[in-house]
Amino acid sequence: MASQGVNVLRYSALVGGIFYGLWHQSALNTQAKQAEHDREYKHKESLIQKAKAEWAKKNAPPDTKSGLVTDPEDPRFDLEKFLIAKAEEK
Repeated sequence: MASQGVNVLRYSALVGGIFYGLWHQSALNTQAKQAEHDREYKHKESLIQKAKAEWAKKNAPPDTKSGLVTDPEDPRFDLEKFLIAKAEEK
């Protein structure tokens, strides 16, 4: 039969292993939650960046070629520049 010292050592190792396992599992769960949070944050951040780019594209001022205004109702419209640009296109 095993002595009392050996039994105390065995059960101490068993209890210590159980507590270590619980602590280690808790640490792994915490890391997994943090990784999920980081992935979610990066996903939201990329969606925000895409939305900002789309908004900038949608609300960008109309692109004018070398300052040429083609709208005759615009006060900056210059008929001479418009005719010269049309002649150069052909």
